[in-house]
Formats: sequence, structure tokens, C-alpha cells
Amino acid sequence: MLRLKEKYKKEVIPQMMEKFGYKNPMAVPKIEKVVLNTSFGRLISGKTPEEQKKIYQPILEDLALICGQKPILKGAKKSISTFKIREGLPIGATVTLRRKRSADFLERLIHIALPRSRDFRGIDPKSIDKKGNLTIGIKEHITFPEILPERAKTIFGLEVTVVTNAKSREEGIELLRLLGFPIK
Repeated sequence: MLRLKEKYKKEVIPQMMEKFGYKNPMAVPKIEKVVLNTSFGRLISGKTPEEQKKIYQPILEDLALICGQKPILKGAKKSISTFKIREGLPIGATVTLRRKRSADFLERLIHIALPRSRDFRGIDPKSIDKKGNLTIGIKEHITFPEILPERAKTIFGLEVTVVTNAKSREEGIELLRLLGFPIK
């Protein structure tokens, strides 16, 4: 099995140049970054700051294990009284992966996490936007091999966005398919 970066250089670039008629290998679209998001606002609303920290700390630790990088806490932009949320209250976490870390994460996502997730039939092409970026939701973070299911205190979902510099949706779909993403 070729590593993602080698596969991109040896297989993806020549095939994309042939299919879309690029004159220069630098014109071939590539993956810019991978962004992971998770939210825990529902779990911590209406709790004291100490209780909130006990809830979101393990989530941040698990996210750091999955990514290999420390997540950033995101606060609420405005107060919503019906949800017991105040402005600035930490309600989510995000991680932006680039270069080697993004490639390592994508390899684990494609070859381990997605096949292990329940009822997975392939990525729907509708989850790719008109700029060629892929956004998928993972219902349970325990599908990643770094997380031991028996030790996980709370099971949370992730949103994974793979940002490409493709000019169109077709280019994005072809790039991701050639990289090995299981697109239907």
C-alpha cells in the first residue's frame, strides 16, 4: 500500500493531467488542509464551570489522540437563554491539520476509521461542495484505533472537512477518488 503522498505524486498527478489536460503538474489540485470539529454544548449547558471542565477535558484529550495535535476550544458567539448558553462558554473544539499530519490522519480515516464505522456504504458524492471540498460526519469517535472504547467516557461525533484547491466539483471528486476515498 502506497503512502498518501507517494500515491499522489506517482499515480494521481499523471492521471489528473491526462483527464483534465493540465500542462503543468503544479496545476493539479491537491489537499490543502483537514479540519476536524466537534461540539459538546448540549452536554455542558447549565452546569458549573468545574463540572463543564470534567465533561469537555476527556473529549479534548481524545481529539488530541486522534489528530496528534492539541485542539482549540471554541466559545459561544452569543448567549442563548433557552439552551442555557452564555457568550464565551466553551461549546466545541476544532483542529486544523496540514502537511504530514493531515496525510497521516487521512490514511487512518480512509483505511481504518471509515471501514470500521457502523452501516458505512461509501461516501456520498453530495458531501462534496462546488469547490471540491469534502465534508463528512463521523457519528462515533471510537472508530479510530487510538481510542479504546472501554476507556471512553463520552462518545462524541466529529465533522471532518477535507479542503482541496480544486477549481470545480468534478476535479475534487476525481482527486479524492484517485487518492483512495471510498466514494459511491
